[in-house]
Amino acid sequence: MTDSNYTQLFSGNFIVVQMLKDRLESAGISPVIKDESESGRLAGFGASIQGFQELYVSKEEFLKANAILKEVNEDLKA
Repeated sequence: MTDSNYTQLFSGNFIVVQMLKDRLESAGISPVIKDESESGRLAGFGASIQGFQELYVSKEEFLKANAILKEVNEDLKA
């Protein structure tokens, strides 16, 4: 297994992932989204959990991205 420069920041509902992605991009962070159900669908396989995505950021940007994640969580609680 290769060592990646990315680390998982969040996993969950695609709506929250998209909101977080927008906030990260506004802060100059380029996240990577992994959606295995969409990949499986495109390959002709059934999806395990619809709408579940994982969001990754570079290790160098993780602390800044984690602070934005906390802001998004607070906004969702309000």
